[in-house]
Amino acid sequence: MSEKVYLPSLGIINALGNGLDEIASRLFSGDTDGMVLETGWLPTGAARVGRVRGVLPKVPEALSAYACRNNSLLLMALSQIRNDVDAAINRCGNARVGVVLGTSTSGIAEGEAAIAAHRAHGALPSEFSYVQQELGMPANFLSRHLGVSGPAYCVSTACTSSAKAFVSARNLLRHKLCDVVLVGGVDSLCKLTINGFAALESTTTVICNPMSRNRAGINIGEGAALFMMTQDEAEFELLGVGESSDAYHMSAPQPEGLGAESAMRAALADAGLPAGEVDYLNMHATATSKNDEMESRAISRVFPQGIAASGTKPLTGHVLGAAGATELGLCWLALRDGRLPPHLWDGEADPGLPSLDLIKAGQRFGRSAHRVCMSNSFAFGGSNASLLLGDKR
Repeated sequence: MSEKVYLPSLGIINALGNGLDEIASRLFSGDTDGMVLETGWLPTGAARVGRVRGVLPKVPEALSAYACRNNSLLLMALSQIRNDVDAAINRCGNARVGVVLGTSTSGIAEGEAAIAAHRAHGALPSEFSYVQQELGMPANFLSRHLGVSGPAYCVSTACTSSAKAFVSARNLLRHKLCDVVLVGGVDSLCKLTINGFAALESTTTVICNPMSRNRAGINIGEGAALFMMTQDEAEFELLGVGESSDAYHMSAPQPEGLGAESAMRAALADAGLPAGEVDYLNMHATATSKNDEMESRAISRVFPQGIAASGTKPLTGHVLGAAGATELGLCWLALRDGRLPPHLWDGEADPGLPSLDLIKAGQRFGRSAHRVCMSNSFAFGGSNASLLLGDKR
């Protein structure tokens, strides 16, 4: 069998909406209505967050130990591709279906609520289970919920978590350990991460403004993106993956973006593609001073002739452990619809950054075949990952 892997199905939910068509409509129109200002997250003041709207499914009673908002988000994403998943399980068998997810919060919000209840009443709530906040929990839950027995685990490398999950999922297929892998990421809003980024002075109460001279920080979001990965030929192919670890600093990126550059070049080499074959770049673009500085420098070296690029976090918030899968999902929608996600900002370029070709609303791919998208994810500790998704070759 070919070493190629494909992504035929996607379920996705985030601040843009629920499902492919709703999210696509709001993505390409630049709808920021899901980015809301809320109190209660920080000891003082409000926080701008990317909030999922609507009622989420409940975790089944038989799996109540896994009940948390994270898994409800995951169930909503699963519901969008459930028919395809069930067909794959019936075709391949339970033992040949794996689950690899990225997360950084798991059910920490439920742990926060339990600690607050213990402080107020001297006991943990009866419905609280420690398993809710274990980092490997979402993959175990999804595996049990579906009744599959292939490898099931989570990757937790901060903001590269779900990007790196695709590397692991591809390995499971290539090493013949699985015939199908459910791969993606999920994270829910919680005080731990919002307060942590606020303590680092990395957040802003206005909608984030990536690549602007006025950028002032990120907005945290929540969401889930779940793909089915297989070696059976499909419309869109995972063309290449690239990883690096520069280990420059615990929280600051290497200033020149050397690790980011290495990850992008590794993805291109893995795909056997020159940089000029990439049509669209979804940047990590957190709108923090140091990330945008280093990423723009790395992009200018990898793509010296320019590349149509955008940062989509003003639309979804930074969904942390789910960011890699979410933004690859937005690339998947771009390929499906032939449109490019716009770059939302104030239009005031930072003279200290290399000039980038930032996408305006209404832009489309310049060709209709062999299109290629790159998605960047960078994390604390110098963890870097780049993914290439495109039309099947």
